Amino acid sequence: MSDRITVYGALGSGSVPVEAALTLLGAPYDVVEGATWEHDPEILARVEKVNPLKQIPALVLPDGSIMTESGAMLIWLADSHGRLGPGIDDPVRAQFLRWMVYVPAAIYSLFWVRDDPSRLSPDPAAGEVIKARTAERILDCWRMMDQQIEPGRFLLGDSLSVLDLYVTVVSRWGAGRRRFREVAPKMAPVVARVDALPELEAFWAARFPFEAGWER
Repeated sequence: MSDRITVYGALGSGSVPVEAALTLLGAPYDVVEGATWEHDPEILARVEKVNPLKQIPALVLPDGSIMTESGAMLIWLADSHGRLGPGIDDPVRAQFLRWMVYVPAAIYSLFWVRDDPSRLSPDPAAGEVIKARTAERILDCWRMMDQQIEPGRFLLGDSLSVLDLYVTVVSRWGAGRRRFREVAPKMAPVVARVDALPELEAFWAARFPFEAGWER
């Protein structure tokens, strides 16, 4: 049996924090490109085999089992490797779990709507309203998180965790980091620190490049 994990993902997508965690953990993995939003029938069929929702990321684990939901993947990776997350008896474990569920439930999920507002309304005018209101909701959610978290060097203190990777990637979507810095002044230095980790320099360049003007 191979010890390699297969990641169904795409550049700049929700697979990136999972790939980043695997990279930091030194876990062997392969990426199957699956940008389903390109509506390529071949890609859709490929992803549907591992996730009937036709969404990425998805993992095929070494034993052949399948895992979806990026937050669950990140928690599992941290727990199974004993790194990049607080252990079950750690005092910050409760907050770790809280925010690891909050990010996909309150923020990440809204991008499914923003990426294609016609999923909720075929009216272009309504689509513009949906995009505007979801953008503000995302910022409100970052603001609330920032108000209730007390970072150290990283979001949960002085140790890097998968939560840092998650927030670093998701905060680059949508309204961009300029607005994120405005509403989340305590978290902003943390994500900038994760952006600059030497261990991830080559990874970011390959999977989520810092193109000119990306911070907007």
